[in-house]
Amino acid sequence: LSEAMSTLEDDVRNKCLSEFQADHVECRGEGSCTGQAKLELIVVSSQFEGVALLARHRKVNAALAEYMDQIHALTIKAWTPAQYESKK
Repeated sequence: LSEAMSTLEDDVRNKCLSEFQADHVECRGEGSCTGQAKLELIVVSSQFEGVALLARHRKVNAALAEYMDQIHALTIKAWTPAQYESKK
């Protein structure tokens, strides 16, 4: 499962990098007893400027639609570059 998990994490990370021209993407995961991933995702992109939080999450969910059958739980932090800097 750990090898499959790292591949899923890489796939999700790469998808977000390309889809949102992201400045920064972190994807951390852990397996669960169901065999599906629990992922924590941080996406930092200027494409989120002026976009409401719920709309940001919908964009991320839509971008990752092809992976959702492998994901049990997804925590999304979709930030602008300024928001990311303020969180450091």
